Amino acid sequence: MPWPPATAPPQCLVEAEMGSITRSGIPPPLAAGPSGPCPTSVPRSPPVGTAAVFTLCEGRGLCDGPSVVAEHDRWTVYSSKVNLPAALNDPRLAKRESDFFTKTWGLDFAETEVMPSFYLPNITREHFAPYLQETAQRERIHERCKTICPNKDDVDAVSSITTNHDKSRAELEQVPKIFMKPEFALEDPATFNAVLPWSHFNSAGGKSSRDGASSKLLQEKLSHYLDVVEVSIARQISLRSEAFFHAMSSQHELQDRLQETQRAVAVLRGRTAAIDRVMCQGPLQAVRTALTRNNCVKLHNKMKLMAAVHQTQPTVQLLLSTSEFVGALELISTTKEVLQQELQGIHSFRHLGSQLCELEKLIDKMMVEDFSMYARSDLNRSLKDEPQVLEKVHNPDTASQKERLESLVFGLLRQRKLDFLDIYSDEMILAAKAIVTQCVAESVLHIEEIDTEVVTKLADQMRVMTFPQWFELLKNVFESFLLFLQRIKATLNVIKNVVLEVLASNQKNRLLEEAGARALDAEASHGPSVLQGEAELAYLTHEGLFISDALNEAQQQQQQQQQQQVQDQSSVMGSRIQQSRAEAASSDSTCGTSETSFSREQSFMSGENMMPSELELNRVINNIQELLYSASDVSHDRCVKVLTARAKDGSLERLSSAEFVCLSQAVEGFVRDTEELCGRRSVSLRGALQSQANRFVHRFHEERKTKLSLLLDNERWKQAEVPAEFQDLVNSIADGRISLPERKIPGPEDRKPTDFLLINGQKYAVVGTVLLLIRIFLEYCQCVNDIPSIATDMLTRLSDLLKHFNSRSCQLVLGAGALQVVGLKTITTKNLALASRCLQLVVHYIPVIRAHFEAKLQPKQFSVLRHFDHITKDYNDHIAEISAKLVAIMDSLFEKVLSKYEVKAPMPSPCFRNVCKQMAKMHEAISELLPEEQTQMLFLRINAGFKMHLKRQLARLGVVNDGGPQNGLVVVDVAFYTENIQALRSLERLDLNMAEIWEQKR
Repeated sequence: MPWPPATAPPQCLVEAEMGSITRSGIPPPLAAGPSGPCPTSVPRSPPVGTAAVFTLCEGRGLCDGPSVVAEHDRWTVYSSKVNLPAALNDPRLAKRESDFFTKTWGLDFAETEVMPSFYLPNITREHFAPYLQETAQRERIHERCKTICPNKDDVDAVSSITTNHDKSRAELEQVPKIFMKPEFALEDPATFNAVLPWSHFNSAGGKSSRDGASSKLLQEKLSHYLDVVEVSIARQISLRSEAFFHAMSSQHELQDRLQETQRAVAVLRGRTAAIDRVMCQGPLQAVRTALTRNNCVKLHNKMKLMAAVHQTQPTVQLLLSTSEFVGALELISTTKEVLQQELQGIHSFRHLGSQLCELEKLIDKMMVEDFSMYARSDLNRSLKDEPQVLEKVHNPDTASQKERLESLVFGLLRQRKLDFLDIYSDEMILAAKAIVTQCVAESVLHIEEIDTEVVTKLADQMRVMTFPQWFELLKNVFESFLLFLQRIKATLNVIKNVVLEVLASNQKNRLLEEAGARALDAEASHGPSVLQGEAELAYLTHEGLFISDALNEAQQQQQQQQQQQVQDQSSVMGSRIQQSRAEAASSDSTCGTSETSFSREQSFMSGENMMPSELELNRVINNIQELLYSASDVSHDRCVKVLTARAKDGSLERLSSAEFVCLSQAVEGFVRDTEELCGRRSVSLRGALQSQANRFVHRFHEERKTKLSLLLDNERWKQAEVPAEFQDLVNSIADGRISLPERKIPGPEDRKPTDFLLINGQKYAVVGTVLLLIRIFLEYCQCVNDIPSIATDMLTRLSDLLKHFNSRSCQLVLGAGALQVVGLKTITTKNLALASRCLQLVVHYIPVIRAHFEAKLQPKQFSVLRHFDHITKDYNDHIAEISAKLVAIMDSLFEKVLSKYEVKAPMPSPCFRNVCKQMAKMHEAISELLPEEQTQMLFLRINAGFKMHLKRQLARLGVVNDGGPQNGLVVVDVAFYTENIQALRSLERLDLNMAEIWEQKR
């Protein structure tokens, strides 16, 4: 836009150009307009052409813009944000901007990049390519003509400018270069000496007139340099004077337009003020009154909430006095929530939050100490004639129960004190020790032989007792621990029920949250459509002036609903506190039990964030079960102490079988009862019993082995009479009863002893040692019946006993050891047959014993039954050796007698008479001892030996089966032998096959 050429620049701008800037930095025409304050922005006008926003006061954002009704604060020079002379003389710009007063500066008078318009295309060089191609030829011709024929004015102007430039350059070149250096400083001695040479001033006095002339000449030279520089500066200023006139013309026109804008704004403000008085102040006052009422209602609610919060601490103290820990913790939690959400920033409650935290910590300590005291009093009270759960009161009027333990557990769970079971475990161990001490003290009190002042230790007192006294003490300990475990199980069941109730509540809350979340999602998806429907309904039914009012009314209704929800939430919090106070007031009466349980359930719903997670609750349930197992183990460990204290001096090893069986049955019964009660099989007491059983079995076996050895060493191997009780014992075994019968008192009607032991129709001639051996292995079987845990060990010891009997009897009979041990003159065939029959009796009972032990063993222990197979083989080998010994005796006799045999009259020969006589003696000795089958088999073997020796002798004598005289004599002797042998009992049908004595003809 052209500026008026006649307009002279203001004095302030000229002074600013020369460096004389006013204090405020604002030119006087801009410091204050004719109508007062400077407007914030200038409206667009066609003459200006752009929105020249010349912000000299503090800019505001769109959301914090100036009011169109109220007046602004009066503008002063201190409200200026930009120094105009400084902006005009910006040293960072190489050239002053020509559009300084017309460009778009923005609200904060800062250079901003103007975004390109979306409605204007982006013009590039390619758009002008066709035009440039058309005009390129003409432009080249024009440029050529300009070069050939330049413009006269341009030539003159260029020549004048060039002349002036050359002239000023020549003048400036007269000035020494040292003055033009950027590091020029007279403070530098070298620079000072170069500018002012001191040689002109330090000469002698005769030359003073010449020095003065030189100084004047130097002064004139420097003045000339100064004039040259000033003329050059003035020339530069004159060249830029046009820009000053241009700026001032633009500024005057801008001030005129600003004045017009200010008058228009004043008129607009007047009209707006009139509208405000007529149409706005009344409705605004109504809105203010409604807002004030709402604020008063909120304040009233806040004051009621503050009053309820103020009573928190007394209410908590009242709840704690009745052990209502859950209610107190819920009240503290609700109060803290109210303080953080509703009463945040209240000065009078600034310390209440920390006080409630300290009170909560105190309640935690109180609950832990109270639970510890409860566990101690519950576990140390009398085990008899008292309820299983301490302080459990049944209210006949209601179906609920008020229990101190439940309250404690609820409170501990709510505070996540999940280690309370460790406290109960420690108290349980101490109580278990006290039970043993109390039982021993009560038993010693009734025993006059024990002086407690002399024998002070419990273990010594138990060792002084007799076995019946100690056994009675052990049964009392077992009974006490069973009652102790029943009490612990009842208490842990109560705790477990509480945990399960909390777990069920957590699951219920989770399901409710999931349902609520789904409902909120559905409401969120349908919410915009509902709001749109309400707006459309308002659009159709609204009777006002503007449709936008209808939409505003719909939004206001939604906001009121949200505010109502917030108020309802605060009222709910207040009601919680009031309810806690009511519970505290009603907890002193007996009718508040159902309310307490209801409040406990409410505490689950409200304090779900404080309650443990489902994983933690399941872990607590597992710990409860483990604690019950631990109680069983502790009880067994204390009983082991009682058992080992008694067994320390070896008294348990010296028990009789009946006494040890009673001890084993008592221990097994206790273990079985605790297993049924606790659901776990503890092994410590059973292991201790097994250890004692092993010692008992060792002593039991050694006693019977020694007894058997003594019996064998004193056995004369003669047939013994069988008492009736042994026959009855054998009959009971045949009936399947592998046990010792009860001892009968002898009477006059008792049966007489028999010569044989009758088993399944067979007669067994036995010695007395074997009868006692039968009773001994029945004692082993009976002991296994009474103590099944020692079956394996007992089987090994019994197999050792049977092996000992076999080996020792072999040494005494076959080895002829009885000659030195007992003093027998010789081992007769009767002794051998009797030993064989005794061994056969033992072999008969080995399968019975094996079946009995197999029923008592576990399947994985069946491998030990192989001992019976080895024993059976050893016994059968021994029996075979005895039979071979009998055959060998007769064989040696045949060899001796038949070696002297001669075939000559008279017949029968003396040799055959002697053989028949010895055979008859052998038959007489064994026929009553061995069964017929064995007798026949034995005589067949003897007959075979006889035929072998006879055949050998006949061959030596040269007698053959030729029907000759010698053959006839031999036939007579053989017939005599056959007749005598078949005349013996049970040998009538024995086939002797005497034809084998003759050599077969080839």
